[in-house]
Amino acid sequence: MSTKEALALLTAGTAKVLSEKELAEKLELGRPLRVKLGVDPTAPDIHLGHTVAIEKLRQFQKLGHTAVLIIGDFTATVGDPTGRSVARPPITREEVLANAKTYTDQAFKILDPEKTEVVYNGDWFRKMTYEEVLKLNSRVTMQQMLQREDFKKRIADGTEVRLNEIQYPIMQGWDSVMVKSDVELGGTDQLFNNLVGRDFQKEEGMPQQVVILMPLLEGLDGVKKMSKSSHNYIGVSEPAKDMVSKIMGISDDLMDKYYTMLLGEDRDQSVDPREAKLELARKIATRYHSAEEADAAVKISREMSSGNLAAGATEVSLTDLPADLTVLTLCSTAYQVAFNLKKSNGELKKQSIIPGAIQLNGEKITDPAATIEVKADDVLRLSKKHIVKFVV
Repeated sequence: MSTKEALALLTAGTAKVLSEKELAEKLELGRPLRVKLGVDPTAPDIHLGHTVAIEKLRQFQKLGHTAVLIIGDFTATVGDPTGRSVARPPITREEVLANAKTYTDQAFKILDPEKTEVVYNGDWFRKMTYEEVLKLNSRVTMQQMLQREDFKKRIADGTEVRLNEIQYPIMQGWDSVMVKSDVELGGTDQLFNNLVGRDFQKEEGMPQQVVILMPLLEGLDGVKKMSKSSHNYIGVSEPAKDMVSKIMGISDDLMDKYYTMLLGEDRDQSVDPREAKLELARKIATRYHSAEEADAAVKISREMSSGNLAAGATEVSLTDLPADLTVLTLCSTAYQVAFNLKKSNGELKKQSIIPGAIQLNGEKITDPAATIEVKADDVLRLSKKHIVKFVV
């Protein structure tokens, strides 16, 4: 691939590149570039929003460049303040390391582990003396830090900004020096942190890294950034059936963005939107599971849209049900037997039965104390994910 072709591929779908000219010059060097992506495993699972930058890292890998995945076992204990209205709750290194194992397992569903260099920034930060920390801090002014919108807003609102949070961009910038990165990937909210890395590299007499910013992926609501805290995410480790179900609920406009940002392709506008969405869901589910699981999940989605109440249902034998059933005991037993989930009576009443979220053969059942009988082939819909079919 020519430099021009590689540049077009690597800049496609990005939000900003600082700068394309520098990236072209680095591609002309004739050696594998070191492409850095730093991740703080503050939680064990990653969602599709995290994969946008990982997919771009994979593109570099395919062109023969080295993926440098930095596990922030040190920075995660501080917490990235970017976009935060309050300080992050502390997390121990033991928790970080446990999360890092599942995080990398999921990341390697995209990346080639044989071509990925995994490093931990605790390896250098834990060796630094206090004198070295002070010298590093002296390279950045308080005025620079207070230019950050998140810090300015918190100070204006009277919300505290902890001194350890101010350390975070400095540490992320120093990571770039330690791994000698040629390119750093990140979301658009990471620009400040990435530029600190460029400054540090220049001061160290090193070539400055190119910064590639990826757009932030909106969650299922189409408004907020995908995140667990906003409950609008699709987890990489979620079952294929759940992935497909969630994707089928997004808007057509968001579907186009998901095609571009998650698959690196454009939606075929000549295809019916529902079919295009099913194809999007199938491709994403295949990437993180298998073609067989993805096809089965798409089949269930088709059946459900055609009115098949039992589509995707888990079978429960009538003999597993207690005598003298009430709506409450039926729901509680079904959750336990079919899905090994224990739901309290209070939770079932307030959140499911009384609001009308439970259906038996398509009809709402809203009285927890009502006696009820079920027979073979009856379908109990406990939630979108939890459907039971009773069998002999």
